[in-house]
Amino acid sequence: MKVAPPKLLEARWLDSARLTAGLDRHQRLDLAAHTRVHLPLHQPGRDGLLALAEAVGLSGRGGAGFPFARKARATLAIADRMGAPPVIVVNGAEGEPASAKDKLLLARAPHLVLDGACLAAAAFGAEEIVIGVAAGSPGEISVPAALAERELPCPARTICLPDRFVSGESGALVRGINGLPVVPAPLKARAADGGTGGVRRRPTLLSNAETWAQLAVAARLGPDSYAAVGTAAEPGTVLLTVNRPGADPLVVEVPTGTLLDPVLNACGIQPGAGVLVGGYHGAWLHPSDAIAAPLSRAGLAALGGTLGAGAIVALPDATCPLGEIAQVAAWLAAESAGQCGPCKRGLPDAADALAVLAAGAAEPAVLENVRCALGSAQGGGACSHPDGTARFLLTALDVFSEDVDAHLSGPGCGRPVQGVLPLPPAKGARLEVDWSRCTGHGLCAVLAPDLIRLGPHGYPTSTTIPVAPWQEHGARRAVNQCPALAVRLQHRV
Repeated sequence: MKVAPPKLLEARWLDSARLTAGLDRHQRLDLAAHTRVHLPLHQPGRDGLLALAEAVGLSGRGGAGFPFARKARATLAIADRMGAPPVIVVNGAEGEPASAKDKLLLARAPHLVLDGACLAAAAFGAEEIVIGVAAGSPGEISVPAALAERELPCPARTICLPDRFVSGESGALVRGINGLPVVPAPLKARAADGGTGGVRRRPTLLSNAETWAQLAVAARLGPDSYAAVGTAAEPGTVLLTVNRPGADPLVVEVPTGTLLDPVLNACGIQPGAGVLVGGYHGAWLHPSDAIAAPLSRAGLAALGGTLGAGAIVALPDATCPLGEIAQVAAWLAAESAGQCGPCKRGLPDAADALAVLAAGAAEPAVLENVRCALGSAQGGGACSHPDGTARFLLTALDVFSEDVDAHLSGPGCGRPVQGVLPLPPAKGARLEVDWSRCTGHGLCAVLAPDLIRLGPHGYPTSTTIPVAPWQEHGARRAVNQCPALAVRLQHRV
């Protein structure tokens, strides 16, 4: 089956090319190229595969870092008890705008990901393999083409999910596979347990695309060779997405524990005003801490950071940090599923307060409003979205504290917002307020309190407001009942 070449995402490596092997010579590794680049793959069996994953300390690479062997054992224990074969799920729904590593793997090295999933499917007697990809991503074409090229231990299929931030949450992915809305489940349920948390109520072993590729690499190398690079606690390599201002991101493979400074240097980037590690659920580091930060979960945790999905952004000195942060905060608030209080109230409140702070000359109480809204958002969400967003924003307030002071005491830092922090093109719906018509009735804020905030004089604080799908009903009520006809709902494609 011929496949159109996917958009080329550039891969680099420091020291060892394992996941990225062959990508310097091939735009995409079809099965023939894949078998030339990588060693033959042997099936270790159920106990052998579990022992291998445990020996190399394989953990999830989608952000949470949960031990793979422990998750697999839990899934198999339920499967044995139920007498039902498990389902293997590959999570390639990369909705994080700052991350491209899974897109690269699925587009350019799909067979390495499928190797890991097929190893588990054969060893664990799986009923099915399901690969979730973002609609419109290169994996939508590349993965089905790879499936058609190879023998499979069980039926396998690809499912395309909406290209949204929450689509990559494990519960949202399982719901999408089951034909339900692709949002996190209102009640938390583990995929391993089957029932409402699993695919077709089967025990489900779900891991990130890079995790499955790492399993295939470990099976080829064995525990000792796999641990020849990396740290003793976290052996092997890790994929990073290094975002560059005005250019496409680079996906870089490095041994775990590599310092951040040589990675930035290899990509031609300076630490600038601060470095974000872990993406939009990650944490900001001060430049002096960032250059010596070891790229491992333990090393970054010691600095108050998190490796997350390995997305890295260095913020240049020439852009306004608070303006950049405020734009991402508004996007994250609109990307929520709107199913719990922290997402419906906490994140929009924090985004609104940050927008006021970024505009300059804000009252000191605005900063407290941000911290209060984020504090209330932590710990009570239906998924990790509120906690991750709070970490991203709270660490930004600490790292850019001088800029916060400048925006509180005067018109601001004086720098433009260059849009360095990557965000997808604006799409979906937005509310627009025509201030030439608005007479300050305030009815819109009553009808759509999750969208519209009023300033001290009774007028909306923003003229353009992103509308999430779960907010459209309230938005339409505000438009239809505005006495001054000052509110419009616009849809962007």
